Amino acid sequence: MSTPERTDDGAAIELRAVTVRHGNVPALSRVSAALRPGEITCVLGENGSGKSTLVSVLSGLRRHDEGELLVDGTPVRFRSARQARALGIATVWQDLAVAPLLSVWRNFFLGAEPTRGVWPLRRLDVDGARRTTARAMARVGVTGLDPDQPASALQAGERQSLAVARALHFGARALVIDEPATPMTVARQTLFGQAILAARAQGLAVVVVTNNPRYAHVIGDRFLLLAHGHVAGNLTREDIDADELTALMAGGESLTTLTDALTALHPELGER
Repeated sequence: MSTPERTDDGAAIELRAVTVRHGNVPALSRVSAALRPGEITCVLGENGSGKSTLVSVLSGLRRHDEGELLVDGTPVRFRSARQARALGIATVWQDLAVAPLLSVWRNFFLGAEPTRGVWPLRRLDVDGARRTTARAMARVGVTGLDPDQPASALQAGERQSLAVARALHFGARALVIDEPATPMTVARQTLFGQAILAARAQGLAVVVVTNNPRYAHVIGDRFLLLAHGHVAGNLTREDIDADELTALMAGGESLTTLTDALTALHPELGER
């Protein structure tokens, strides 16, 4: 990764005229956006609009062909997802998988298990791992969780919340969320929404890729609309209401119940 002179615009991540091609076909064409700390940016668009390619670029799975990707004002060209994670960019994937036979706390610390004591008597700190997992999950709205239960017992929404909690615990500064493909109940989507809001409250720059404009308007601060790889709109909640955003997206199912549930848990949403 190159490290040219830094800029200072307050964005945690910035895309400047980023273009990505698949052969001769541009999947993204001169896309520009600023992702700021403590702000949720919802990325919306039809299938084939470039949403998945944008996630791949931000997560380090796909290098951009033209333009600039900046992290804290420093241009970078990721060669792997590990490089993106090293700079604090955590991704929650659409097809998020867990190790089903391992406990929740084992999944939380997978590859980074805490230890106690000194070598050669160093050993796994199981009690500390359990306590930390329970606290981290409560921090994103999942309370009363038994950290010893197998991860297979987690419901959709809880698994995504686990990924968000893990990202927060291990110091992520930006969170990219590819909306789960599996439909979730209102209760589970509300739970996941709480985790997303917790990440914003901790000052993370959050990107949520979704096809639900009404849900996006509940949790989002900014809306990046993509069409055929181009930016079709870059709006804030002050610029557009939920009905207008839905109309702009040409459809989307009503999520009134979800809106009410999240607003009841977080009254500030209705005031923004």
